[in-house]
Amino acid sequence: MRKNLLLSSLLLCAATSMWGQPAFANENWVGTWKLNAAKSTFGSAAVTRTEMLKFEATAAGIKLTSEGTDPQGKAMLGEYTSKFDGKDVVWTGNPSADMACPKRIDDNSYENVWKNRGKPMMTARVVVSNHNKTLTVTQTPTDPQGAAAGSVAVYDRQ
Repeated sequence: MRKNLLLSSLLLCAATSMWGQPAFANENWVGTWKLNAAKSTFGSAAVTRTEMLKFEATAAGIKLTSEGTDPQGKAMLGEYTSKFDGKDVVWTGNPSADMACPKRIDDNSYENVWKNRGKPMMTARVVVSNHNKTLTVTQTPTDPQGAAAGSVAVYDRQ
């Protein structure tokens, strides 16, 4: 009887653990990505020198951590956690935005509206290639004068 109870308890724990996993693991952008500056095009001189993006599936959603250096070589660190449902979340460490509004399109892509004090500042479309080795971020920002200054950043999976 004790063996059956123990076995049943273990199976229940295993099943609960599997069901409790976030559905975010299917998103192909989960993982670590390194900026490939040679394949990227930037609409302004103010670009990062290096950057790593790390997407992690957590119980609260997908956590994005961005680490790199700015054009002057100063270290940068930004992050947010989102369910990628189109709802605003706090974005720390981003000098251009204090909120992110990422929305999943499919397993390979999502769109993110960057906001600062409630005002949309940029739309970024993020797409993972069919071979899952390249992540492309197409950004359509609006600078303070209102002119679009877009860029395409290409990242390689690490």
